[in-house]
Amino acid sequence: MHKYIFKRLLWVIPVLFGVSLIVFAIMHFSPGDPATVILGESAKPEAIAQLREQMGLNQPFIVQYFRYIGNAVFKLDLGRSFINNRPVIGEILIRLPNTIKLAGLSITLAAIVGIPLGVIASRKPYSALDNTTMFVSLLGVSMPTFWQGLLLILVFSLQLRMFPSTGFETWQQMVLPVITLASSSIGSIARITRSSMLDVMGQDFIRTAKAKGISEFRVVYVHILRNALLPVVTVIGLQFGSLLGGAVLTESIFSINGLGTLMVNAIRQRDLVVVQGGVLFIAFIFTLVNLCVDVLYAYIDPRIRSQYK
Repeated sequence: MHKYIFKRLLWVIPVLFGVSLIVFAIMHFSPGDPATVILGESAKPEAIAQLREQMGLNQPFIVQYFRYIGNAVFKLDLGRSFINNRPVIGEILIRLPNTIKLAGLSITLAAIVGIPLGVIASRKPYSALDNTTMFVSLLGVSMPTFWQGLLLILVFSLQLRMFPSTGFETWQQMVLPVITLASSSIGSIARITRSSMLDVMGQDFIRTAKAKGISEFRVVYVHILRNALLPVVTVIGLQFGSLLGGAVLTESIFSINGLGTLMVNAIRQRDLVVVQGGVLFIAFIFTLVNLCVDVLYAYIDPRIRSQYK
């Protein structure tokens, strides 16, 4: 097991290196000059040229990249905002709790609702109950997040006045953003749970368990569901990473002071170093989540553990 975890940790290094290189290249070759953003359009060309020299922007791309990565890895320094000159890592850490809380609550809700929906649908495949459940799941997957958010605000905030439409401090303020972000994941988890359950149901050991007279409840929730959970766990891990990225829209719609709002504002102000730091930070968290999923995968499936003994 330790060998498996160590191997997965080694894979994290090239993944993060590749992501950082792509993100840095995109930001580096994007239109706009950081020195001009800091000094303003009316600044003298001499002042802009001097600032570019001080910031090292005249150095080759590869030198700038390794200097940035070196500072990020050894000093936890992602640069300073062009707009307010505050450390980017500080700006991210201030807003990160709201984003983590929003994505964490959303994926929890998606798992609590999605897995039972998939189990219920798989119990009577192609029945009216199955078709209705899958239709609702497809509806959740298909509807754009921003449209769902606006619809929920219109109905539950403006018409019924049940929940506030902005903020993320009280549980009442969390209801609409969490439902908005979780709805597409509920559909994905329900569909993969149903499909995986149907695959396991057709296997020989399930027929053997039924022939031994084991109760229906134990067959479904112990033998079938446990073996069907492997792909579901993978999807939940991937969905959590997607929710971190999807939180950008949801935070903007509900005016939540999170990482997504920080990046949207940075894009509007052309504060590229904040955008770059935010994307790298989300990629880092996404990689850690995938690592946790891989470890959980080995814990659930003894066949993986046996390969590394």
